[in-house]
Amino acid sequence: MKPYFLAAASGLVLAACSGSDTAPAVDPEAALETLTETEEAPVEAESQGVKLYTFDCGTIEISDIGVFASDGSYDGLSDTYADGCFAIVHPKGTLLWDLGLPGGLAGADPTTNGIFTVSLSRTLGDQLADAGIDKIDYMAISHLHFDHTGQPEAAGDAMWIVHEDELAAMQADTETDFSAFFAMDHMTFSGDHDVFGDGTVTILALPGHTPGHTSLLLKLDNAGPVMLTGDMYHRQESRDRKLVPQFNSDAEQSLESMARFEELAGELGARVIIQHSRADLAALPQPLD
Repeated sequence: MKPYFLAAASGLVLAACSGSDTAPAVDPEAALETLTETEEAPVEAESQGVKLYTFDCGTIEISDIGVFASDGSYDGLSDTYADGCFAIVHPKGTLLWDLGLPGGLAGADPTTNGIFTVSLSRTLGDQLADAGIDKIDYMAISHLHFDHTGQPEAAGDAMWIVHEDELAAMQADTETDFSAFFAMDHMTFSGDHDVFGDGTVTILALPGHTPGHTSLLLKLDNAGPVMLTGDMYHRQESRDRKLVPQFNSDAEQSLESMARFEELAGELGARVIIQHSRADLAALPQPLD
């Protein structure tokens, strides 16, 4: 049985897309042309003038955030989460990181299902156009949840880079329509993945929230090391206290990934961006370089 969080989220997606056309079912095994590689994060990074653009990919109001802490710390509390998407512009290409809430929500009234009320002001595609980003070469999602996979159309014909364990989890999920992803050209990886081969943009394998959850490490010329959490943490308190959500796929793995994340952040002196933190996203210049 799906945890309540995921069941409610599926309801929100259906509500958001109820008025739009449905993509035809695609056989993931037949549709995908796969490259597979295994690699580790490089130790040294060359300076390449990488830029980080941040986009507002939705707002998530939660009437009871109790499910975001297994120890009961958040029971009865409410909060409002941001939902950030990012474009990393590199001399060798542009990577789109996370896809936010479904584009069908854009400009519509907020949609409520259970404890969640979601809304979206503008589509990711429109925001990319405003930023002058007209071509996406690569796309990666931190994980498979609805608030990170909502606008695959924004990626165009980009190559989808996906951790092999997350792809397997998506293929095994019979309740969620991932056909738009399965229709994309893609490459899988295990371990970490150095996107451009120079150490400036590295996808970190940090499972536990989902089987193939990932975070992103950037090494920028002026800002220095920056780490985008994915859903390693949803709130600053969650990071401070290492709180594990009730719906994580593996609690022990989550704690191990948190430890690795913090070790890397400490060694590098990295700026950590919690992707659901309104304060963290609001503090980012456009672009950060």
